[in-house]
Amino acid sequence: MTTVPGRRGSTFTRLLRHGFTDPSAAERLLDLPGLSSVRADPVLLEALGATADPDLALRGLVRLVEAEDADERQILLDTLVTAKPLRDRLLGVLGASEALGDHLARHPRHWQALVTYEATDLHPGVAEFEHELAEAHDPDSLRVAYRRCLLAIAARDVCGTTDVAQTAAELADLATATLRAALAIARTAAPADAALCRLAVIAMGKCGGHELNYVSDVDVIFVAEPVDGAEESKAVQAATRLAAHMMRICSETTVEGTIWPVDANLRPEGRNGPLVRTLSSHLAYYQRWAKTWEFQALLKARPVAGDPELGAEYVDAVSPLVWQAADRENFVGDVQKMRRRVVDNIPADRVDREIKLGPGGLRDVEFAVQLLQLVHGRSDAALHSGSTLDALRALAAGGYVGRVDAAHFDDAYRFLRAMEHRIQLYRLRRTHLVPEDEPDLRRLGRSLGMRTDPIAELNQAWRRHASVVRRLHEKLFYRPLLDAVAQLAPGETRLSAKAAGVRLEALGYADPAAALRHLEALSSGVSRKAAIQRTLLPVLLGWFADSADPDAGLLGFRQVSDALGKTPWYLRLLRDEGAAAENLARVLSAGRLAPDLLLRAPEAVAILGDPQGLKPRTRNHLQQEVLAAVGRAEGAESAVAVVRAVRRRELFRTTAADIIGSYGTEENPAEPDPGALVDRVGNAVTDLNAVTVAGALRAAVRERWGDTLPTRFAVIGMGRFGGHELGYGSDADVLFVHAPREGVDEQEAAQAANTVVAEMRRLLQLPTADPPLIIDADLRPEGKSGPLVRTLKSYEAYYRRWSLVWESQALLRAEPMAGDADLGREFTDLIDPLRYPMEGLGEDAVREIRRLKARMESERLPRGADPTLHTKLGRGGLSDVEWTVQLMQMQHGWAEPGLRTTRTREALAAACSAGLIPGEDAQTLDEAWVLATRVRNAVMLVRGRPGDTFPSGPRELTAVGRYLGYEPGHVGDMLDDYRRITRRARAVVEERFYGA
Repeated sequence: MTTVPGRRGSTFTRLLRHGFTDPSAAERLLDLPGLSSVRADPVLLEALGATADPDLALRGLVRLVEAEDADERQILLDTLVTAKPLRDRLLGVLGASEALGDHLARHPRHWQALVTYEATDLHPGVAEFEHELAEAHDPDSLRVAYRRCLLAIAARDVCGTTDVAQTAAELADLATATLRAALAIARTAAPADAALCRLAVIAMGKCGGHELNYVSDVDVIFVAEPVDGAEESKAVQAATRLAAHMMRICSETTVEGTIWPVDANLRPEGRNGPLVRTLSSHLAYYQRWAKTWEFQALLKARPVAGDPELGAEYVDAVSPLVWQAADRENFVGDVQKMRRRVVDNIPADRVDREIKLGPGGLRDVEFAVQLLQLVHGRSDAALHSGSTLDALRALAAGGYVGRVDAAHFDDAYRFLRAMEHRIQLYRLRRTHLVPEDEPDLRRLGRSLGMRTDPIAELNQAWRRHASVVRRLHEKLFYRPLLDAVAQLAPGETRLSAKAAGVRLEALGYADPAAALRHLEALSSGVSRKAAIQRTLLPVLLGWFADSADPDAGLLGFRQVSDALGKTPWYLRLLRDEGAAAENLARVLSAGRLAPDLLLRAPEAVAILGDPQGLKPRTRNHLQQEVLAAVGRAEGAESAVAVVRAVRRRELFRTTAADIIGSYGTEENPAEPDPGALVDRVGNAVTDLNAVTVAGALRAAVRERWGDTLPTRFAVIGMGRFGGHELGYGSDADVLFVHAPREGVDEQEAAQAANTVVAEMRRLLQLPTADPPLIIDADLRPEGKSGPLVRTLKSYEAYYRRWSLVWESQALLRAEPMAGDADLGREFTDLIDPLRYPMEGLGEDAVREIRRLKARMESERLPRGADPTLHTKLGRGGLSDVEWTVQLMQMQHGWAEPGLRTTRTREALAAACSAGLIPGEDAQTLDEAWVLATRVRNAVMLVRGRPGDTFPSGPRELTAVGRYLGYEPGHVGDMLDDYRRITRRARAVVEERFYGA
């Protein structure tokens, strides 16, 4: 095929037009002597161009031709150009599978397996495959015969003679025949063992479901019984040897490669359990110990090899247990755990390419179908199928899922399985990753019939089908629930009310009847509002089911919808702002506090749809809003009502941001740094309470004295308030200080200051719909016995003469929060020498602090409280960490400026930087302090009231766990982790605080 230099020949152009990506190499291959008799035949070039990869197909053909001897080579070439069925099959396989091209090069006569075109050849079953494998009497010959059969299956697949479901079924039938042949080889090798036992091989997984991949583990379970007169233990040992030999025959790599691994890990106790059990042993395990996922796996159990009667007995015995799984006590919790995707073990750079386990992948469809089978199959035998597609059709026929939705998922599943088949067929390797290289993507797209722009078409179709599967839970689990309470067109099949209740219960709803009433109230009717609700609810129900309390979430949504249903923006916000609906679902189902705050003013739901809505507002911004509102108000009570409404709105903003940051959403993962969440809440609640106090102070002064109080007045934050570490349920610890203005009598000034304090406290605790703010001044000099308000001079005199070491320690957290800023600075200047004493603390003072701490531990822990789980006073809890940090502040604050802060974590970090505590110890204390703080916040969010220890109720405890990042069923892990972290912190406290 010579060409004029500098010009492309017509063959080169034709090769390009037929899809060759390396026409020069293709020209050289066509010029080889072995193809001399067919190189000019246009039929050959046309057929090569129709393959998934014409270059690969031509290379494979050349290798096959060169492997044949001269006589057979000409027969092959003559048949190739004259017989279209062979041409399409052979070149189709060579263009799709490099591995099968290698096989043909090693066994060139196997091309003849593609010549026949009989009816049985088009759709072979187990009997036909057994016939093909009948001459295999050792592992090598079995591998060769297996690949010959696989070649024919692949040929039918790539030519479109069989669809993806038929191909998967043929692969499962070939696996069945192969297991039987392998067992026969094992039995022949050990006739004495074979004579002792009856052994049945039960296929599980995709093989059991008649939907196997090209390259996949073949999951099995072995069951054995002794023959008459044999001892059971010896029979089981003999069966175990036969089973192990059978597995090696299939799994081991020989000169002819391997077939596939045989995996028996789905057996009772997994790899820790015996390989073979008797039927009674299987039943004893399943009746007493099995978990829900094991019954889910048994959905696909199918006897395939060995003793057929024993195999049938096994399936008959376990089948009733499978369909009773949904009645098990822990079914709901197990379902919630299983429904959550486990992609943590997939490397981040692979998640988007995972066609099986990734979002919108095959596992989603398979799991969802299996779950619905478990829930509804106990009362409907039509759902008892091991095949995903057959079960999906049965679910649609029974009204358990919508017919249109089922058709969409059928299409998506078939497309994803076809992709998986073609990806694995190329090199016959077990993989579920979509390739990244353009040549591989091009071959994959062309193998699926995409010829114009294969890569773009493939990516578009894949993303479209994956997006359909991502909405699977909404479509399959929840939309039919709405149909159960809706008016459907005549002839439409719907989920019965009983079946809907069963499904809701399986999905975690404790009161299915109430849930159905809520759904009916929200979605009934023909109004536009009801239509939008019918669109929203399937999605929301899924999010509610992901929480610890789905019932509370749905009830809260109905209450908010009832309150805002007539406002034009509410449902539009949830429908059009993608994050708003999910954020609302998370907030409503996470506990009592946030929904209570929202239901007092439902319009605050708008915060959830604003991209900036969850960010805390600055103190200056809030103070401007509050003081402006007080200035416009008619009187003190109405002014503080506005102030408290702002506080409630901002508390909702803070709780919502905390919940969403802790849970994460589909678009935004959970905040990975728990310390950042704690700091965000502490700063936001502290700023909010400071502004609230400032507003109440302005209102009290304005009501009686106008703009100016007769005395300068400041509110000093103490404890967690001063430390910017307030939780949702914290009181505001304060000191009040005043200084008479020039010319004002001290008695008049004192009376004014006391009046203002009394009025502030009254206004902030008035019974209203808004949460009160408790002002606690018990940390003042002389405690409850001392005056509520003192002048700056009085504080100075007291601290100079009477101050105790614990009072100096309490002043470490003192920070001005409201009122006269200059007076606040004067107060801190006054107390700095007390809290950061020059040259640190003396030995007596250190001893006194340690004595007070030990006394507090022994006397203040509530009776009956578990000291290992009490977040404030327990071992390694807040008190332990804070006293340790505060001791370092008082000893070294005079010399280390970084220690002069009211914030615990900031002071701990400064102490570490100054070399006062090793980094590992500082990290241990910080981790324990953050965890204990988060537990307190979680308890308040979940219960709606403060608490210092974990709740005792299982649902509330689970909700606390969800907030802390623990999946359902891992409450024990949460408590163990808390004890472990705080135990380590206590060891640091013993050394650093007590000097042990």
